Amino acid sequence: MDARRRSTKSTTTSTSALTKPVRTTKVKAVDGDSTKASDALAFPLYFTNTVFFTLFFSVVYYLLSRWREKIRNSTPLHVVTPSEIVALVALVASFVYLIGFFGIDFVQSLFLRPSADVWISEDDDESAIAKDDSRKVPCGAALDCSVPTQVPATVLSSPVTAVQKMVDPLPVPIKLTEEDEEIVKSVVAGTTPSYSLESKLGDCARAAAIRREALQRISGKSLSGLPLDGFDYASILGQCCEMPVGYVQIPVGIAGPLLLDGREYSVPMATTEGCLVASTNRGCKAIHLSGGANSVLLRDGMTRAPVVRFATAKRAAELKMFLEEPENFETLATVFNKSSRFARLQNIKCAIAGKNLYMRFSSSTGDAMGMNMVSKGVQNVLDFLQDDFPDMDVIGISGNFCSDKKPAAVNWVEGRGKSVVCEAIIKGDVVRKVLKTNVEALVELNMLKNLAGSAMAGALGGFNAHASNIVTAVYIATGQDPAQNVESSHCITMMEAVNDGKDLHVSVTMPSIEVGTVGGGTQLASQSACLNLLGVKGANRDSAGSNARLLATIVAGSVLAGELSLMSALAAGQLVKSHMKYNRSSRDMTTVSS
Repeated sequence: MDARRRSTKSTTTSTSALTKPVRTTKVKAVDGDSTKASDALAFPLYFTNTVFFTLFFSVVYYLLSRWREKIRNSTPLHVVTPSEIVALVALVASFVYLIGFFGIDFVQSLFLRPSADVWISEDDDESAIAKDDSRKVPCGAALDCSVPTQVPATVLSSPVTAVQKMVDPLPVPIKLTEEDEEIVKSVVAGTTPSYSLESKLGDCARAAAIRREALQRISGKSLSGLPLDGFDYASILGQCCEMPVGYVQIPVGIAGPLLLDGREYSVPMATTEGCLVASTNRGCKAIHLSGGANSVLLRDGMTRAPVVRFATAKRAAELKMFLEEPENFETLATVFNKSSRFARLQNIKCAIAGKNLYMRFSSSTGDAMGMNMVSKGVQNVLDFLQDDFPDMDVIGISGNFCSDKKPAAVNWVEGRGKSVVCEAIIKGDVVRKVLKTNVEALVELNMLKNLAGSAMAGALGGFNAHASNIVTAVYIATGQDPAQNVESSHCITMMEAVNDGKDLHVSVTMPSIEVGTVGGGTQLASQSACLNLLGVKGANRDSAGSNARLLATIVAGSVLAGELSLMSALAAGQLVKSHMKYNRSSRDMTTVSS
């Protein structure tokens, strides 16, 4: 792709953007020096530290002496002299200096200079990245991206075969300014860390373009099929993705309307699997023609399970009994809940392995999926327990007894996130005319495939046809964590003939649907639009958590539709025929994005 940066008022073409946010005039070259945080100070660091330390303790001593005299003389404390006013100002200034880790970050913020120290370690957290981003213009404002119409002559004359060119085309260089070219060279040489570009440039789109070009030069591989332009890179800074070089296009289809609990929903599904949306849409039609589906929310609680170790199993058992004692729950809940307005501790379940104790905390989390929220509450409790159990050694905030992003029996039995049951009665004539099968065949297939077949395979929570297909498609479209489809797809599909065998009762039971409507990828424009389509965008102001709970029921209802349609296709022998028709494309998708 061809990325051109619009001309700015800067007259120099050095790597000035690496030391100031957007537009600069005179700067240092990147290849030479590395900017130190203490450069923002007018005096040497050791001298400034000495001055502020001395000032702080001197002023504190002076003010305490003055206030002690006032108390002895019965003088009102709010009556201050000019010298005391000066002392108070000096106290505040020196205090800010100390709080700001020797004042460096605070002083630099006054000069609008991003701190280079933040990028010394690759393990810095997302909040540091966000704080360091002091750009003045919106990301993307300084870029004008277009696609080159011709491949460079050097590529065409390269001694490779035509097949190799098609399989692995050579990199198409991005057209850069002299200033950006020098930055690319410094990234390739390793002088400038790739992960620090957003902070040092102050322009997210420009940073992505430079990183992309550097990657192409280092790897010798082309990224011409990966789109760069047309994405708000500022929206993911410090939140969703680090070191971006573009974005992947996934088509979004609509299944529905899904008639669930008396309301219609158009379900967005992001997928590249042919037949999936069409099949789910057919299931929605069958449900709609039969009067709709109904859902029940059984549980709503996110979990986190730290693991701690003691010297003996007896001490571990003592803590277990303390945590499970009902009289202690109110105290523990108060400690847990203080970290959030929405986190409310529900229960604590413990398990012992030798001298190790696993404590599974369950908490409501409002409209957020809530992993971070629960983790903060758990940390509060661990700090509190340290007073009464000083010999407790915290091994990890997560001990896999939670259990996150892994198939686990504890989630299948106890639930995690939202536990939902969704059911519908499909009329016999709808089964025949829309689903092209019959009730008896569906019931028999469900028993032999979803129940007996899954048991033969030793499935854990996989007593269904393809629940993960629908869960993942909806998750990607609505900005959920796709990796959580592992436990969110736990599902058992039940089918039974009712009304003297004329109609079909079908249900899905999903004990661990992990969704949220705030935080993470839900705030991105595309995903937010899909949430808005479902009527669950953002937090519910009237009833905290109701949007996330509604989204969970929609996921379950969509799975019900998908299960119904695929099972019917299998029963009628239509699966292969449908995939040959809808999932066999001769179109070269690599040319679509370009």
